[in-house]
Amino acid sequence: MIIDAHSHVHDPVEIQIAALDEAGVDKAVLFGTRPHPERAVDLASLRREMDTLTRTLEGDEAAPREAAVQEWERAARAYPDRFLPFAKVSLTEPDVEGLRGIGELTPPPDRAETVEPVLRAATDHGGLPVVVHGAAPTTRKDLHTLAALARRYPRVPLVVSQLGGAHWLDAIELAREVPSLYLELSTANIVFAVRIAIAELPERTLFGSDAPYGDPVLARAMVERVTSPGEVRDLVLGGTIARLVNL
Repeated sequence: MIIDAHSHVHDPVEIQIAALDEAGVDKAVLFGTRPHPERAVDLASLRREMDTLTRTLEGDEAAPREAAVQEWERAARAYPDRFLPFAKVSLTEPDVEGLRGIGELTPPPDRAETVEPVLRAATDHGGLPVVVHGAAPTTRKDLHTLAALARRYPRVPLVVSQLGGAHWLDAIELAREVPSLYLELSTANIVFAVRIAIAELPERTLFGSDAPYGDPVLARAMVERVTSPGEVRDLVLGGTIARLVNL
């Protein structure tokens, strides 16, 4: 089974399903989103969507979330056989009852410690996987904080997305030291970063596209370019995330 471990709901969702079909992806972890770059028709409209993304990544909780939650729920209900819905929860009072996974959490820069209540709640509910944004504005300090939290809550698979962004080397080194820390590979633009991450962490690296920012066809091709057919490739392309969500 091929599973994209990182995707955001598209508008309309049918273009997302078509992209998964083209990539030969069976299922995708589905996160909600407020920005929708796939809606943009020109530079000005893309700028508006990206401004929303910037505010979200900087921890702005003021922007309305209700519409984003509703479209995420509609997509998950419409395609239950294709999506594995992960919920974004409050960092201060996380309600994780009945969830399959949590994410993508976006704490403010240099404030990764704010995810600790979520990890505590995830531990209390059997060790739910938790996905935290790893690219900018996530900092090197944040990655070290996440590694320290992963040590403190070893029953929770803590997934750093986007291979830690510009700090991918730190992310790989930290994950080597912490058995409950996982790396999701989406939007990596350095081929040997993906190769080394998989070589060092064959059972804790996850294929993901971060669609619509990335593309599942290209993300899968990247993994297949740096691996050989066999057990490791199968784990990265779906086996590991399937285990984490008890498929």
